[in-house]
Amino acid sequence: MMVRSKAPLRISFAGGGTDVPPYPQERGGMVLSATINKYVYSSLIPLKGKNRVEVNSLDYNMTVKYENEEDLKYNGQLDLVKSVLKKMKVMGKGIRIYLHSDAPPGSGLGASSTMVVCLIGLFKHWLNKPLTNYDIADLAYEIERVDLGIKGGLQDQYAATFGGFNFIEFLKDAIIVNPLKIPPDTVNELNYNLLLCYTGRRRLSAHIIEEQVERFVKKKKGVVKAMDELKKVTIEMKNALLQVRLDDFGKLLRCAWENKKKMASKITAPFIDEMYETALKRGALGGKILGAGGGGYLLLYVPFNKKQAVAEGLELLGGRMVDFNFEFEGLRTWEVK
Repeated sequence: MMVRSKAPLRISFAGGGTDVPPYPQERGGMVLSATINKYVYSSLIPLKGKNRVEVNSLDYNMTVKYENEEDLKYNGQLDLVKSVLKKMKVMGKGIRIYLHSDAPPGSGLGASSTMVVCLIGLFKHWLNKPLTNYDIADLAYEIERVDLGIKGGLQDQYAATFGGFNFIEFLKDAIIVNPLKIPPDTVNELNYNLLLCYTGRRRLSAHIIEEQVERFVKKKKGVVKAMDELKKVTIEMKNALLQVRLDDFGKLLRCAWENKKKMASKITAPFIDEMYETALKRGALGGKILGAGGGGYLLLYVPFNKKQAVAEGLELLGGRMVDFNFEFEGLRTWEVK
């Protein structure tokens, strides 16, 4: 018997950064996001007569074996996997795990957090643990941000676990996931007018986030104001989406990006600015870099009759267009007999 799990990656339309502590605890954060048909996958095969954990990363062509807790020391190699193994208390059991992702860490699609969610779901199913979606997302956040001390926000774990279009509120003592019911025609039209472009470069989000947090803690006026304004834009974007004002939604993406850039110095870069300006000149109404910034994927809202021109301009600058559709389901697990 084999257990499998998969969890979707996400695109964040607005609000990213307001989910990074201590901002949500002090002022309340919010994010508008949706999951897409790009995934992290994991598989588990029990090993009879064995008491080791074997991890196979198909993306990195790497196989690592862990015999006991002492083997799980953090050294920069599969530390996220090790932390999940510790938290879910699976050492001493004989299992083989396979991992694969449709996007690499540092791409801005939340791949690292999604992998943690995927693994938790895998072990939840195998061990029959009574975890709710909120439990899984909370546990994923604790593993990544607390146990490992990786800098970042709260949104990715919840997006991957719940799936679909969500307006997520990050309050002082609670996180509330508000699923948005978007009609199929609206979803199709939004998807038709969006371009997802891989810039060709990944980034180290931790450094960007560290600077953002430092600026907020020091109460740099421009940063606090930009984050507060970003929350307003997030609400406006949610309303535009629900009211099927999609061109307004596209223009608000640009507002979100302008405020996002004020949070830290390396959120944008000359190559990103060149791509962005090229897209606008060729007809895009707005867009933003996904994730913390610095590279990864550029999301653009482009009227359908301008998409070809925008795509050609970005490809001349080294960009690569990526087809995607929206995904309405979150974490899923199943058995193969």
